[in-house]
Amino acid sequence: MSTMLVIHGTTNADQRFRPSDWAERLAGVLSQYRPAGSVGGPFTYSPYVVPRLIDGVRCVVVDPRLRDLEPLAWKFVCGFAKDNDLRTSGVAMD
Repeated sequence: MSTMLVIHGTTNADQRFRPSDWAERLAGVLSQYRPAGSVGGPFTYSPYVVPRLIDGVRCVVVDPRLRDLEPLAWKFVCGFAKDNDLRTSGVAMD
């Protein structure tokens, strides 16, 4: 079981983050990071960085295996959350 990082589309001051498609944009930027041997089309997200709607809020779920695959990508996504004052949480996944 691993704990996924969830970046919520709300700030720590409870403001909705804009633009409304931020989650898809962030996941799109990181779409090239995939497990070895994995192939995805030009319009698919990485299985490590996936946009989701959670309780009506746009979020990005980040698999911690991204950190091992590409530490700079992990640093980028964590920095994005911090720089934009976005709420984060951890969710245990099988």
